Amino acid sequence: MGYSNTYIYPEQWAVKLQERLSEPTIWKEICNVEITNDRVLHNPYLTDPSVQGLSRGTAYTFQPVTETDESVTVNSTITSPLFIDRADLAQSTYSSMMTLADAQGVVLDEELGKQVFAAHGDLTNFGAGDLAGSSSADTTAFTVSDTNVDNVIRAIKRTIRVAKGESLANRNGIFIVWRPADLEILEGFMQANGYVQADSALRQGVSGFGFDYMGVTHYSSNLLTAGHVIAGVKKVLHLGIVRGTYGQIVKTDDPGLVSGIGVVSRIDYKVKAWTKTVVVLFDVNVS
Repeated sequence: MGYSNTYIYPEQWAVKLQERLSEPTIWKEICNVEITNDRVLHNPYLTDPSVQGLSRGTAYTFQPVTETDESVTVNSTITSPLFIDRADLAQSTYSSMMTLADAQGVVLDEELGKQVFAAHGDLTNFGAGDLAGSSSADTTAFTVSDTNVDNVIRAIKRTIRVAKGESLANRNGIFIVWRPADLEILEGFMQANGYVQADSALRQGVSGFGFDYMGVTHYSSNLLTAGHVIAGVKKVLHLGIVRGTYGQIVKTDDPGLVSGIGVVSRIDYKVKAWTKTVVVLFDVNVS
């Protein structure tokens, strides 16, 4: 008579975990993701050179070149520790264990997205004054509506141009991560206006994972901090992730002398908006 036992090998679990972590996510779309084992990330930059007027026959003055080494330490961590009783492990199927591994990947992926969006406080404020063009870096919240959703898009693009970020935006693209209710308003606006865009929106609707409209890629997320939408130039917000722990697991037998196994996965990371480019990343204050 044979016996059927369920074993979980770390390599198998990690592969399943990495399958989920490797799927497309909004933070991978909008961030400059650097997966590395370096503890400190560097972003050196030069002070912009000055321009002088010059009269014929007179001497000019040399200006010093100053380099600033801006850096950040990758020292933030999120983790998902799971405990499986040894009897439950024996009575479970391989597929159910892999489903659990997939779920572990889901929660880690979503939590990292939440942490990226929670860094809105490090971005440039965009509020009612920016929308109206009457002030800049305003913290006054405004309500997204079907009468101003297109104005929001145009105002964000205008603010990027004013910050001299148009060339960077042309290379990388522009994004807005809306709340689901905001995206619904934008979808309604698209269906009510234009010809080709309206036809497409009526036939297919829009995808919360990203679609292009008015020169901007639009996303939707439930993970945004309440009262905040984020926007700006793609691939500028820096996200450092430690290679040695990303998508890996540690399996422990009988943790704390409790009969079973512990399966722990973690992500070590840091979100950073660099000084020279934070002017094209926006914390959109909404009500």
